[in-house]
Amino acid sequence: MLEFHNDWDVVLKDEISKEYFVNLLNTVNKLYEEKEIYPPKKDVFNTFKLSFKDVKVVILGQDPYHGTGEAHGYAFSCLKTPIPPSLKNIYKELYDDLGIKKDFNVGDLTPWFKQGVMLLNTGLTVEKDKPNSHKDLGWHTFTDEVIKKLNEREKPVVFILWGNNAREKKKYITNKNHLVIESAHPSPFSCNNGFFGSKPFSKTNNFLIKNGITPIKW
Repeated sequence: MLEFHNDWDVVLKDEISKEYFVNLLNTVNKLYEEKEIYPPKKDVFNTFKLSFKDVKVVILGQDPYHGTGEAHGYAFSCLKTPIPPSLKNIYKELYDDLGIKKDFNVGDLTPWFKQGVMLLNTGLTVEKDKPNSHKDLGWHTFTDEVIKKLNEREKPVVFILWGNNAREKKKYITNKNHLVIESAHPSPFSCNNGFFGSKPFSKTNNFLIKNGITPIKW
């Protein structure tokens, strides 16, 4: 299950050797044998295939999609159609923000990932049809450390925090080199509470350009 890009291995070396993390992996491995857990085990750490040094943007969500065949290790990205309502709302905001129209039949966001967008959830696994079911297994401690390590970087990073679980990590982003964009989650339950109209895509690219970094082709 544990497949990081080589520089993440170095960055997180101390963290992944801690007792809680070893126990977390053992617990999750056991759950995969007993229940329907998403994403597929081989995909849990997919977003860490993006090199630490190449991260330009972190889009932080809650936990993986909990429906069959949806999650594949990249937050908000979906391999199945119809795409989930939260992703539809992301596409709607992208259109309102930058006029970019996305096909509602295509939910794969890995083209963003390949440009330096780390699609990270606060929790990396979930039980079928039970959102936030793995919230207390230890994932949040691990992803806290991921955010702290990215915060230490000198090269600017844009942190896009969607939803309360993601926004809890704002306290770890203290480096003035970085930009934090936060709003309600794009879920239908909260999208009208500040997600729509938040313009995260244009704000991100404006910041990247200002810092001499190639913007994202959303």
